[in-house]
Amino acid sequence: MGKLIVIEGLDGSGKSTQTPILAQELKNQGRDVMVVSFPDYGSESSALVRMYLSGAFGAHPDDVGAYAAASFYAVDRYASYQAGWRGFYEKPDSVVLATRYTSSNEIHQLAKLPRDEWDAFIRWAEDYEFEKLGIPRPDAVLYLDMKYEIAAELVGKRSESTGQRRDIHEADAAYMERCHKAASYAADRLGWHTIVCYEGRQPLSKEEIAAKILEKVTVLLDVPGKGI
Repeated sequence: MGKLIVIEGLDGSGKSTQTPILAQELKNQGRDVMVVSFPDYGSESSALVRMYLSGAFGAHPDDVGAYAAASFYAVDRYASYQAGWRGFYEKPDSVVLATRYTSSNEIHQLAKLPRDEWDAFIRWAEDYEFEKLGIPRPDAVLYLDMKYEIAAELVGKRSESTGQRRDIHEADAAYMERCHKAASYAADRLGWHTIVCYEGRQPLSKEEIAAKILEKVTVLLDVPGKGI
């Protein structure tokens, strides 16, 4: 069986930038690497996620309950695993790098719930995806901690430069703030490794962040049985 390493963070935190950088570094070390990303927008399995994010079920994230929205994402991950990367993951010494995973549900859906319901949702999400659906449990989750104000600014610049319309998560600043608080809680509760990606009110360079990530992942892969 291989290793599953998740790169997680708020929208705008740099996940999509950092994952291919890490993949190339690991390939340079001679490792067998596959990158997967969620939602799997190229698959029919993400149809409900796309409808949700486009506002088909409501213009605001809170218009769809935490458990319903979480189910959309979980089923997409199940389909991706079964039809896409299960065979690769089951090979010895393989490394699957996932941009977002179950941890995204634990960030974005906790933000919709009262604080006293967070632990119950985490238990439900971990049981539903890893036990009921049977997708792999990650060996490590690296949480790219970017202040929500910085992340929101980066998302705005990306939208302006690409012309890509913001989804209902990215367009709701108050929701992003709640997600940042939820992510900090989940990271502590579930033992994620936090990579601080800013200094003051400025983001670190992509090279600085990449070096932090590579150091942690190399430890995980080189020391048998050691987690991050």
